[in-house]
Amino acid sequence: MTVSLGIVLWLGIVTVPVNGSFSRFPGTLSSALAFTNQQQMVMEVWRIVNRSYVDETFNHQNWWFMRQKVLRQPLPTWSETYSAIQDMLAVLDDPYTRFLPPDQYQSLQTNTNGELLGVGLQIAKESEASFLQIIAPIEGSPAEAAGLMPQDEILEINGTSTATITLDEAAARMRGAIGSQVALKVSRADIPPFEVTVQRDRIEINPVSAELRTEPGLPKLGYLRLGQFNGNAATELKAALEDLEDQGADAYVLDLRNNPGGLLNAGIEIARMWLDQGTVVYTVNRQGSLGSYDAVGKAITADPLVVLVNQGTASASEILAGALQDNGRAQLVGETTFGKGLIQSLFDLPNGAGLAVTIAKYETPNHNDINKLGISPDQTVVDSIEQRKQFGSTEDAQYQAAVAMLAQSFATAQR
Repeated sequence: MTVSLGIVLWLGIVTVPVNGSFSRFPGTLSSALAFTNQQQMVMEVWRIVNRSYVDETFNHQNWWFMRQKVLRQPLPTWSETYSAIQDMLAVLDDPYTRFLPPDQYQSLQTNTNGELLGVGLQIAKESEASFLQIIAPIEGSPAEAAGLMPQDEILEINGTSTATITLDEAAARMRGAIGSQVALKVSRADIPPFEVTVQRDRIEINPVSAELRTEPGLPKLGYLRLGQFNGNAATELKAALEDLEDQGADAYVLDLRNNPGGLLNAGIEIARMWLDQGTVVYTVNRQGSLGSYDAVGKAITADPLVVLVNQGTASASEILAGALQDNGRAQLVGETTFGKGLIQSLFDLPNGAGLAVTIAKYETPNHNDINKLGISPDQTVVDSIEQRKQFGSTEDAQYQAAVAMLAQSFATAQR
């Protein structure tokens, strides 16, 4: 398997395979007795969006008309077909609902499997015409080493404005060979825009780090750092948590700062490791129907827990933080989270292509809508540290606040 560019484009993903044979729709093309393969792909994409998209008004567009408009175009090549599909989806004005040509779809699948090649940025877009926003740099990535931070905006990639390209086009422009460089123009609050050159590299993703910390007068503290929710995250966190329990940990700090999310199911599985019962998350589809994921079975530990969050805590991280907060299982320390409350499904298409569709939004167990609002911590602590290597250190005010909170809780319990 080839590796990808190191940019996670969206989070909260569930994967849905689609049969390689296309459904045929009654058409109005008077001269067509049979549809070409290219036309069939257009109709399949249209059908999936028509059935699954979260907004049943389709951004107040005539979705049937868009299908017919594309089918009337000559589509002699796959390249022209892909472009026509992208134009059709653009009317939804949803940067997370998009067609993925084979190379981009393979890159995304590689990202969620925990292998990356590139600069190591998780990015988002408010709309098709907005600039790229950094959710968080991946730990140990070239982007982190270059000093890029959550909430930074990327204005240009190699001189091209990001307001004129899609998420996937931005990803393609940042893709390149190991050792090659990409020039980014970056905007950050309270300082003039600046340029930074990032050298592409292979990025090793180890989503979990864990350590038992002992200090006089304090409980034995299990410090767990979770960098993202890829395919390995739940298994690795479970093993780390069980090991800390075996070592006699009395309390825990779960660090979700700069964790941009990833696989929805991984977030749910990890929440269940801390909860005996209760709802983990609600999903709300376009009809307003509620679905829910609940805690099942016995939690691994009932020891006191504090969760660290910041502006780079997004999507599946927010699901986990919200579940633990609303169920009274943990207190949150840090800053208001990113606010990514939409769920996408991935649909397999022929030729190795894929389709990402926003199918629902999620709510916390107390029915709080996270999207564009984020989750507020129980104790707000604004921290000025910029490098992930400082997380959990004596310089880390958020971590120190969490330790103080646990020490007080532990002392009260011992009386």
